[in-house]
Amino acid sequence: MSPTAEVYTTEEYPLYSSYGTLYDDDPEPCNKEEVVKFGSWYIPTFYSLVFLLGLAGNTLVVLVLFKYKRLKSMTDIYLLNLAFSDLLFVFALPFWSYYAANEWVFGNGLCKFISWAYEVGFYSGINFIMLMSIDRYLAVVHVVFALKARTVNYGTLASLVVWLVAILASVPRLIFSTALDEYNHTTCKSDYPKNGMRWNLFTALEINIFGLLIPFLVMLFCYTRIVMTLLHCRNEKKKKAVKMIFAVMVIFVLFWTPYNIVLFLECLVDEGIITGCLTSKFLDYASQVTQTLALFHCCLNPIIYFFMGQKFKKYIKLLLKNCGLPDTFHAESSSSFYTQSTSDEKPL
Repeated sequence: MSPTAEVYTTEEYPLYSSYGTLYDDDPEPCNKEEVVKFGSWYIPTFYSLVFLLGLAGNTLVVLVLFKYKRLKSMTDIYLLNLAFSDLLFVFALPFWSYYAANEWVFGNGLCKFISWAYEVGFYSGINFIMLMSIDRYLAVVHVVFALKARTVNYGTLASLVVWLVAILASVPRLIFSTALDEYNHTTCKSDYPKNGMRWNLFTALEINIFGLLIPFLVMLFCYTRIVMTLLHCRNEKKKKAVKMIFAVMVIFVLFWTPYNIVLFLECLVDEGIITGCLTSKFLDYASQVTQTLALFHCCLNPIIYFFMGQKFKKYIKLLLKNCGLPDTFHAESSSSFYTQSTSDEKPL
């Protein structure tokens, strides 16, 4: 984003944050120049870092799953699709990074597609984490049923459903995202109808309810039952098998919840429920910071796999050897805790 307007700037970042409005009780328009300048260097810096880490980490996960795991279990399928979801975020970041530092120069078609793909990645990512939690729940709590249910075919079918739901949920973003010329500056933002339904409030509630609240409640139920079950057994292998999925869930909630709260508050500002220039500025700064915090989650999942998955370390070592790169990892011989196939594992 470029600080082109001296007094009042209406701009929007990819995570739907807006830069204020005019308030009836303000004596003059709300000056957002400092917010614009802050975002013009802060956003590109952190987006570039997330792009590099996210692209490298998730590409490595995809290579390991295809080359060594060969998608033998339901969990493998979910991990692969989660990596693809994270890569959707990564794919969009160079566009948003340039936009934050300058203006949108990629045309209306790419504005719609990048905005839509970004939101598809968000909805699919949280739902695949939710499916992985359900997968662990079935493996630990319903052992007999898990023998029949935790198969590659069912995992593939569930993944297709998740992608379909994510695509449909993101249709409003595809329809309303538009490249607009404002104050001699081109923006890429959601342009909602003036006299129609309050789509801005609808999309914020949709993200908070379907992208955070419902998945969190499902995960909370799953892990509550898992913990209750594990308290009655001493199988360390079972306990290790839950740690990775649980860590992925906790990190997602911690990294996305602050942004979802700020997003909802900004919606209230846009609707005139919350007013005041100082409040609007504070939310703008908070939005930029929580945006980058939320995006970092796509870099952390591969790190969790590496540090908590013994066999994953082994596969990375083999991959580096095959690529002719020096081995910097310790050899590990312990068994995998998260992606054993249904045919050769004892149900967790």
